[in-house]
Amino acid sequence: MRSEQEVNRAIERYSDTIRRLCMVHLKNYADTEDIFQTVFLKYVLSSISFENEEHEKAWLIRVTINACKDLLKSFFRSHMVPLDEIMEQPAFLPPDHREVLEAVLSLPQKYRDVVYLHYYEDYTAPEISRILGKNVNTVYTLLTRSRQMLREKLGGDEYD
Repeated sequence: MRSEQEVNRAIERYSDTIRRLCMVHLKNYADTEDIFQTVFLKYVLSSISFENEEHEKAWLIRVTINACKDLLKSFFRSHMVPLDEIMEQPAFLPPDHREVLEAVLSLPQKYRDVVYLHYYEDYTAPEISRILGKNVNTVYTLLTRSRQMLREKLGGDEYD
């Protein structure tokens, strides 16, 4: 089990990343908070010794994505929250980014993951490849296709 100082440091450092990643997957504030707690509980109870901060961050991202996927396919998840309700959460969304976020959230899951990790977390394709367990060329392909989809949704080259 990790010390209180380690846990507090990790929460301070990674809480925004974990919450944003949950919102991208779940599109629901309440579920985001549930998964946030689950991820950090797993962190507290984990005995893994991390090589460096990047390893720790990658582990937290992988645990978050897996927890979100588990929740989404769970039997008890029988309701969906409209995108309008997410847009009302001021902590997650600056007003001028609503259109872009809506376009990103409308992408299929495999594209949302790579877009989030690349543009919001500044990971390179090889790093995303390791985090998601996909071939590097697959990541490049997903990024290219997602850019094209976003370009079409957002109306051309205006957002390039």
